[in-house]
Amino acid sequence: MKILVLSRNKELYSTRRLVESAKARGHDVQVIDYLRCYMNITSKKPTVIYNGEDLLDIGAIIPRIGASNTFYGTAVVRQFETMNIYTINKSQGITRSRDKLRCLQLLAKKGIGLPVTGFAHSTKDIQGLIQIAGGAPLVIKLIEGTQGIGVVLAETKKAAESVIEAFRGLNANILVQKFVKEANGADIRCFVIGDKVVASMMRKGAEGEFRSNIHRGGSGHKVKITSEERATAVKAALAMGLGVAGVDLLRSNNGPVVMEVNSSPGLEGIEKTSGKNIAEKIIEFLEKNAIKGNKIDRIGL
Repeated sequence: MKILVLSRNKELYSTRRLVESAKARGHDVQVIDYLRCYMNITSKKPTVIYNGEDLLDIGAIIPRIGASNTFYGTAVVRQFETMNIYTINKSQGITRSRDKLRCLQLLAKKGIGLPVTGFAHSTKDIQGLIQIAGGAPLVIKLIEGTQGIGVVLAETKKAAESVIEAFRGLNANILVQKFVKEANGADIRCFVIGDKVVASMMRKGAEGEFRSNIHRGGSGHKVKITSEERATAVKAALAMGLGVAGVDLLRSNNGPVVMEVNSSPGLEGIEKTSGKNIAEKIIEFLEKNAIKGNKIDRIGL
């Protein structure tokens, strides 16, 4: 099968591992920079062009769309969808997961556990917003942030007021969430493929850092997840309509709560921590579903 990996950098660990695993299973695989693609949008013969040539006879694509390029990246994925080419994550699922508010609203609709959350743009009722989240300490997030950027922990009511005022001055949309203190600065990344959690790891923040992102100096550790955590992660990925997802959970006093659903989860940390060949599992999933023409996304939102 001819597989395209949509990635801006073929040297990235995740991209390299997907290419290696696809080749090891006998596939013809190519990495293309989706920002260099352009499209012929027509009802007769829609095409995607790369380096001046039509991309033809493609069996499946694996999107690795960066957060800063979501709009154009998902447009390219959507064009492949109009060509009836199987994609491991559909454009709509990627878009849902990248919109933090939309993601939380869809998860809430499915009854999935979430931190107590408020949302605002330029409200003058700062006290009311803080009360929605249960008071300080609380976490304030920019909607557009990624990898822990634009996330602030306000430990006191006064600090929360100051941060919200500052974000209002930026004309920004913000999420305000109750700080889950009992998580002790750690979260759990569940790697979901299809309807199974194939690997998991606990991520702990660096000294003095409440954010556990690996990109921010966090570290990965082996962890045994509960059946409830496993079910929550799978339900969250399916709620987004994603075939492959990284679901980040916190262990709260009220059970697991979902912080984020990632449509392009990195492979390096999870493979090295779990010792599992996640890239190969992704290719196996692609093989099975591309042949059947299965569609993970049935939500229609």
